[in-house]
Formats: sequence, C-alpha cells, structure tokens
Amino acid sequence: MKLTVHTDGGSLNNPGQAGIGFLIHEGTTLFHTHSEAIGIASNNVAEYTALIRALTYIKEQISSGKWTVESILVKADSELMIKQVTGLYKVKNADLRALHSQVKILEMEIGIPITYQHVLRHLNAEADALVKKAVGR
Repeated sequence: MKLTVHTDGGSLNNPGQAGIGFLIHEGTTLFHTHSEAIGIASNNVAEYTALIRALTYIKEQISSGKWTVESILVKADSELMIKQVTGLYKVKNADLRALHSQVKILEMEIGIPITYQHVLRHLNAEADALVKKAVGR
C-alpha cells in the first residue's frame, strides 16, 4: 500500500482547548479517521500531536501484520511543522523539540519512506473538520 495521511491540529484561543484529526487512505479507499480532544495546547503542539497519533496508528497496523505499506505521504497545512520535520527549519521551542523527537523515532521504527507535503488549508478540509468536531465547533 502507498498511504496518504492528512493531519491537522488546532486550538481555540491558542493556546486553548485543542483537538486533532487525521485520515489515512490509499487513493479513494479510506482506511481510518481519528478525531480527538487533547486538552489545553497550542496550535503547533496540536499539529505535532496529530502527526504522532497518525504515525503511531500506522506503526501498529504494520506491526500487527494487518497492513503492508510501501510508502507514506503525509499532507498537512502546518507549514512550520512540515518544514521542521523535513529539516528545513530548526526546532527552537522546547515543547515542539520533544514532539519532533517522537516523530523522528516513529519514522525510524516504521522504517519505510515517509514524505511530507505542505498543503493549503482548503486542501486539508476533511482533517480540519475532524479537529473542529474534536473541539466542539
């Protein structure tokens, strides 16, 4: 399988009540969606948390033998997160540094190619809707 993952995270009042959402699909086949309130957090923490939850879910499916995955394409509307995980930006914030490290560990544990792509918000509408559902908007 060649998976595409759309992730999003957001908070009301930044920081404030935060939520995450992600979708995992291959082509037009949707495999999984997730929406979750994560408590008080910043937008950036929520964005990273969504990515971590998505990669963790994929890792669990691969480890259990349910999925055989060739590659993963992650699409997110957080330009900061995408540029940090691809190494274009340094991670200066201590909270984000810990989350960034979790992403890098998951990448190694999954052990298959993961590509990251920044997309405009309107191209990430389904993940955004899952965030809004999580925070009750």
